[in-house]
Amino acid sequence: MVKERARILVVGGGYVGMYTALRLQRKLKAELRRGEIEITVVTPDPYMTYQPFLPEAAAGSISPRHVVVPLRRVLDQCHVVIGEATAVDHAARTATVTTLATADAGRTELFGYDELVLAPGSVARALPIPGLAEYGIGFKTVEEAIGLRNHVIEQMDIASSTRDPAIRDAALTFVFVGGGYAGVEALGELEDMARYAARYYHNVRAEDMRWILVEASDRILPEVGADMGRYTVTQLRRRNIQVLLGTRLESCADRVAVLSDGQRFPTRTVVWTAGVRPHPLLAATDLPLTDRGRLRCTAQLTVEGTAHAWGAGDAAAVPDITAAPGALTAPNAQHAVRQARVLGDNLVHTLRGEPLDTYEHAYAGSVASLGLHKGVAQVYGRRLKGYPAWFMHRVYHLSRVPTVNRKARVLAEWILAGLFKREIVSLGSLEHPRAEFELAARGKHPHDPKGSS
Repeated sequence: MVKERARILVVGGGYVGMYTALRLQRKLKAELRRGEIEITVVTPDPYMTYQPFLPEAAAGSISPRHVVVPLRRVLDQCHVVIGEATAVDHAARTATVTTLATADAGRTELFGYDELVLAPGSVARALPIPGLAEYGIGFKTVEEAIGLRNHVIEQMDIASSTRDPAIRDAALTFVFVGGGYAGVEALGELEDMARYAARYYHNVRAEDMRWILVEASDRILPEVGADMGRYTVTQLRRRNIQVLLGTRLESCADRVAVLSDGQRFPTRTVVWTAGVRPHPLLAATDLPLTDRGRLRCTAQLTVEGTAHAWGAGDAAAVPDITAAPGALTAPNAQHAVRQARVLGDNLVHTLRGEPLDTYEHAYAGSVASLGLHKGVAQVYGRRLKGYPAWFMHRVYHLSRVPTVNRKARVLAEWILAGLFKREIVSLGSLEHPRAEFELAARGKHPHDPKGSS
């Protein structure tokens, strides 16, 4: 039995937020029915994004709606609030939230709680590089992934319809900054997709496109080991992808990518995947943070020295008790999902006056896709490359994507993609759906030079 009625506030609807709330929902069924527990999830989006599928969504292998999990369907016993938490006063047990209803009026709401799960995740770590804010493209959300796909196909359309060699070269030059999972997988999948799409353009060949990967360190994909990282570089270069190690982006102002080694590339596409940083919300709390701005947490996933506060995932610095003293768990999905399970159990233990569990998970390894039928993997010390690694990548993530519904839909799409040709349609106009109507409402239309009276 729960000792007393408890209000649990979960901030964030990502891996940790969704899986923690789901765990609580399953463990506290009786208490929720009796009204002894109230679980509120505050999240900017009404869905959880399964980020490992973003590269395949960008390449058109998976429909965007199957990359996300609707929170209201999964968390049917929780109160899901679509809004942005902007501050937390844990001493007063309140969180300041801007909801959809209050945003237009410039107001906020205060949410009280008894137990706090702070899991806002991370945001892109953008550097003060000239032109990056104006021309850079991120790759962290499903909207960015689909927007990038539309953008790449649009650049091929521009190159196909112009006679200006400068415009054509800039349109067909694609620069990716960051050699981690996001950058390498996005580059590999999109290059694969664009090479396939080129067969349908009468004047654009795969050889005309220039793909460039810029990485500040001396290796890429450090998670799969040095040998697999070197193998990946070799495979990318065999596909005529330039891999520039030990190189930084200095500027992309005026649509010209300037690198630290002096090279300059006129380009209309700069994809920024050079790391993440903790969510800014953490700085607006009275909770202890590390030098890098992450929550100081214990191995039981409580916030260090603070009662009734919990953290996990990208936002939390969780000790890795399977590694050397002082080591922290990596901010990735593998740990986030498992931490959420332990966090949910420990919250239940706390409510019932039971001892807490300790989070312990030895890193199992990593898998990465480099495009259709291409990949690298290092799992439990075993190295795989090519088709076996790509197949393992798909099997692993299919097993991890939440809900049977999503698993079935993703599997069906993969089967259909294997039987039929790729879709290469750009729906860039979806980003501005009212543009056509606004032109008509103003009495002007791009195809009607006289307009209408």
